[in-house]
Amino acid sequence: MTDGEFCVVCGATGRPLTDGLCAPCAAERTTLVSARRQGTVTICPHCGAREVGARWEREGTGTLLTAEDLVPFLTVHPEAGLRRTRWEEVAATANQREFVGKAEVVFRGVARDVEVPLTVRIVSRSCPDCSRKSGKFYTAILQLRGPAEGRPERPVELRARLDRTWSSLLREGRPDWRKSLSWREEKPEGWDCFFTETLPARSFAKLAKQRFGASIKESASLFGRRHGQEVYRVTLCLRFPRPSPRTGSVGDRGASSE
Repeated sequence: MTDGEFCVVCGATGRPLTDGLCAPCAAERTTLVSARRQGTVTICPHCGAREVGARWEREGTGTLLTAEDLVPFLTVHPEAGLRRTRWEEVAATANQREFVGKAEVVFRGVARDVEVPLTVRIVSRSCPDCSRKSGKFYTAILQLRGPAEGRPERPVELRARLDRTWSSLLREGRPDWRKSLSWREEKPEGWDCFFTETLPARSFAKLAKQRFGASIKESASLFGRRHGQEVYRVTLCLRFPRPSPRTGSVGDRGASSE
């Protein structure tokens, strides 16, 4: 900028100019933030996961729309920086929400507040994991049983003991292992735990062996064919030893035991 140059809109001097405009005037005449006419968010009604492209993300986040759902629908001018956006829901129907976003933007060193209207259509669709669970699909069964030898325990007491042991294993297991657990059934001789994936079931079985000295017997049965490959369902029978007479509970053998 040379001496004597001024903004062609407001007449201000002593300010950096771009195409004859100072930054405040340029900001007034530039679309700093905009939103597409309508956005779509696909939510699993069971676990709250969002469908993002070919993936499902954010399980357990609930069905309420948040900034994490809405901000991706915004388009920000290349020279502008978006500091944050506060959203207000102004109207709602069963499958549509209308918001006004109040965006804090910096453009060429000038801060601006921009209001952005946004309409979002909500699509309710079960994610693959929940679809398999609701359809009673499984690839592995983890059978929780007492010892095969010796005097049998009373069924009520045995199930209660195995239930406490299983609760302990669930707390120690990884989140992705627990995610694969579909449902559990009470049996006269213990419990059957059904998994939508085989590897987590095997991981829980190994943990039961390490922590509680359980024995493992694995068998498989042909379930069908998929993509030209035979598909098997695996049954892992875990037999937990009787509680220690001194402590009244199964001993903890430590994580390094095999």
